[in-house]
Amino acid sequence: MGIAMKLSDYLKANEVRYEVLNHAHSGSSMQTAKASNVPAHCLAKAVVLEDDTHAVMAVLPASRRLQLRELQASNGRALRLATEAELKYLFNDCEPGAVPPVGAVYGIETVWDDSLMEQPEIYFEAGDHETLVHMKTRDFIGLMKGARHMPFSSRMDEERRLLF
Repeated sequence: MGIAMKLSDYLKANEVRYEVLNHAHSGSSMQTAKASNVPAHCLAKAVVLEDDTHAVMAVLPASRRLQLRELQASNGRALRLATEAELKYLFNDCEPGAVPPVGAVYGIETVWDDSLMEQPEIYFEAGDHETLVHMKTRDFIGLMKGARHMPFSSRMDEERRLLF
Protein backbone atom coordinates (compact mmCIF):
# COMPACT_ATOMS: atom_id res chain seq x y z
CA MET A 1 0.00 0.00 0.00
CA GLY A 2 2.72 2.52 0.94
CA ILE A 3 1.95 6.01 2.17
CA ALA A 4 -1.74 6.75 2.83
CA MET A 5 -3.25 9.01 0.16
CA LYS A 6 -4.62 11.60 2.62
CA LEU A 7 -1.24 11.80 4.37
CA SER A 8 0.61 12.13 1.06
CA ASP A 9 -1.70 14.95 -0.06
CA TYR A 10 -1.31 16.71 3.32
CA LEU A 11 2.49 16.53 3.21
CA LYS A 12 2.55 17.89 -0.34
CA ALA A 13 0.10 20.70 0.50
CA ASN A 14 2.28 21.71 3.45
CA GLU A 15 5.49 21.51 1.38
CA VAL A 16 7.24 19.36 3.97
CA ARG A 17 10.51 17.64 3.12
CA TYR A 18 10.39 13.95 3.99
CA GLU A 19 11.57 10.57 2.85
CA VAL A 20 9.73 7.27 2.69
CA LEU A 21 11.42 4.14 4.06
CA ASN A 22 10.31 0.55 3.65
CA HIS A 23 10.72 -2.07 6.36
CA ALA A 24 9.72 -5.66 7.09
CA HIS A 25 6.09 -6.12 8.12
CA SER A 26 5.53 -5.30 11.79
CA GLY A 27 2.61 -5.50 14.18
CA SER A 28 3.50 -2.92 16.82
CA SER A 29 5.47 0.30 17.14
CA MET A 30 8.30 -1.45 19.00
CA GLN A 31 8.46 -4.12 16.27
CA THR A 32 8.52 -1.35 13.66
CA ALA A 33 11.47 0.32 15.40
CA LYS A 34 13.35 -2.97 15.44
CA ALA A 35 12.45 -3.95 11.85
CA SER A 36 13.49 -0.55 10.49
CA ASN A 37 16.55 -0.13 12.74
CA VAL A 38 15.16 3.17 14.05
CA PRO A 39 15.57 4.16 17.72
CA ALA A 40 12.18 3.72 19.43
CA HIS A 41 12.44 7.20 20.97
CA CYS A 42 12.52 8.65 17.41
CA LEU A 43 9.45 6.71 16.23
CA ALA A 44 6.22 8.64 16.85
CA LYS A 45 3.09 6.59 17.44
CA ALA A 46 -0.57 7.56 17.57
CA VAL A 47 -2.94 6.41 20.30
CA VAL A 48 -6.50 7.27 19.34
CA LEU A 49 -8.87 7.98 22.21
CA GLU A 50 -12.56 8.85 22.31
CA ASP A 51 -15.15 10.24 24.65
CA ASP A 52 -18.87 10.71 24.11
CA THR A 53 -18.34 13.56 21.64
CA HIS A 54 -15.24 13.01 19.50
CA ALA A 55 -11.81 11.48 18.97
CA VAL A 56 -8.48 12.72 20.29
CA MET A 57 -5.13 11.58 18.93
CA ALA A 58 -2.30 11.35 21.46
CA VAL A 59 1.14 11.34 19.80
CA LEU A 60 4.16 10.07 21.69
CA PRO A 61 7.42 8.17 21.09
CA ALA A 62 7.19 4.39 20.69
CA SER A 63 9.57 4.06 23.65
CA ARG A 64 7.07 5.67 26.01
CA ARG A 65 3.75 4.67 27.54
CA LEU A 66 0.66 6.88 27.56
CA GLN A 67 -0.41 8.07 31.02
CA LEU A 68 -4.14 8.22 30.38
CA ARG A 69 -5.04 9.70 33.77
CA GLU A 70 -2.76 12.70 33.18
CA LEU A 71 -4.28 13.29 29.77
CA GLN A 72 -7.82 12.95 31.12
CA ALA A 73 -7.11 15.34 33.99
CA SER A 74 -5.69 17.99 31.67
CA ASN A 75 -8.66 17.70 29.31
CA GLY A 76 -11.34 17.29 31.95
CA ARG A 77 -12.73 14.45 29.85
CA ALA A 78 -13.30 10.74 30.36
CA LEU A 79 -11.29 9.27 27.49
CA ARG A 80 -11.11 5.64 26.40
CA LEU A 81 -9.25 3.80 23.65
CA ALA A 82 -11.05 3.96 20.32
CA THR A 83 -12.44 0.64 19.09
CA GLU A 84 -11.23 -1.12 15.94
CA ALA A 85 -14.50 -0.19 14.21
CA GLU A 86 -14.02 3.49 15.11
CA LEU A 87 -10.43 3.41 13.85
CA LYS A 88 -11.47 1.78 10.58
CA TYR A 89 -14.05 4.54 10.05
CA LEU A 90 -11.69 7.41 10.96
CA PHE A 91 -8.68 6.10 9.01
CA ASN A 92 -10.29 4.50 5.98
CA ASP A 93 -7.16 4.85 3.83
CA CYS A 94 -4.93 3.07 6.38
CA GLU A 95 -4.38 -0.52 7.39
CA PRO A 96 -5.71 -1.37 10.86
CA GLY A 97 -3.12 -0.49 13.51
CA ALA A 98 -0.99 1.67 11.20
CA VAL A 99 -2.39 5.12 11.95
CA PRO A 100 -0.13 8.04 10.96
CA PRO A 101 0.35 10.31 14.01
CA VAL A 102 -0.80 13.47 12.23
CA GLY A 103 -4.35 14.08 13.39
CA ALA A 104 -4.81 17.20 11.25
CA VAL A 105 -4.79 14.96 8.16
CA TYR A 106 -8.00 13.36 9.41
CA GLY A 107 -9.54 16.37 11.17
CA ILE A 108 -8.87 14.88 14.61
CA GLU A 109 -7.98 16.90 17.69
CA THR A 110 -4.36 16.14 18.55
CA VAL A 111 -2.16 16.46 21.60
CA TRP A 112 1.53 15.60 21.42
CA ASP A 113 3.93 14.64 24.17
CA ASP A 114 6.71 17.11 24.99
CA SER A 115 9.32 14.33 24.84
CA LEU A 116 9.06 14.37 21.03
CA MET A 117 11.00 17.65 21.02
CA GLU A 118 14.06 15.86 22.45
CA GLN A 119 14.76 14.15 19.10
CA PRO A 120 16.35 15.77 16.04
CA GLU A 121 14.28 13.66 13.66
CA ILE A 122 11.04 11.72 13.69
CA TYR A 123 9.86 8.57 11.94
CA PHE A 124 6.25 7.40 11.80
CA GLU A 125 3.97 4.84 10.17
CA ALA A 126 2.72 5.99 6.77
CA GLY A 127 -0.59 4.11 6.86
CA ASP A 128 0.53 0.51 6.48
CA HIS A 129 2.77 -1.88 8.41
CA GLU A 130 5.73 -1.70 6.02
CA THR A 131 6.32 2.01 5.32
CA LEU A 132 7.73 4.83 7.43
CA VAL A 133 7.90 8.57 6.86
CA HIS A 134 11.09 10.27 8.06
CA MET A 135 11.50 14.03 8.60
CA LYS A 136 13.09 16.64 10.84
CA THR A 137 11.34 17.08 14.18
CA ARG A 138 10.72 20.78 13.54
CA ASP A 139 8.85 19.85 10.33
CA PHE A 140 6.84 17.18 12.14
CA ILE A 141 5.86 19.62 14.90
CA GLY A 142 4.89 22.11 12.17
CA LEU A 143 2.33 19.56 10.96
CA MET A 144 0.70 19.57 14.40
CA LYS A 145 -1.16 22.78 13.51
CA GLY A 146 -2.97 24.10 16.56
CA ALA A 147 -2.35 20.93 18.56
CA ARG A 148 -1.64 21.21 22.26
CA HIS A 149 1.46 19.68 23.76
CA MET A 150 2.25 18.61 27.29
CA PRO A 151 3.99 15.78 29.15
CA PHE A 152 1.64 12.78 29.32
CA SER A 153 3.90 9.76 28.98
CA SER A 154 6.46 7.79 30.95
CA ARG A 155 9.45 5.78 29.83
CA MET A 156 8.69 2.09 29.78
CA ASP A 157 11.87 1.27 31.69
CA GLU A 158 10.82 3.68 34.50
CA GLU A 159 7.61 1.72 34.97
CA ARG A 160 9.50 -1.56 35.01
CA ARG A 161 11.79 -0.28 37.80
CA LEU A 162 8.76 0.68 39.88
CA LEU A 163 7.33 -2.82 39.58
CA PHE A 164 10.47 -4.71 40.67
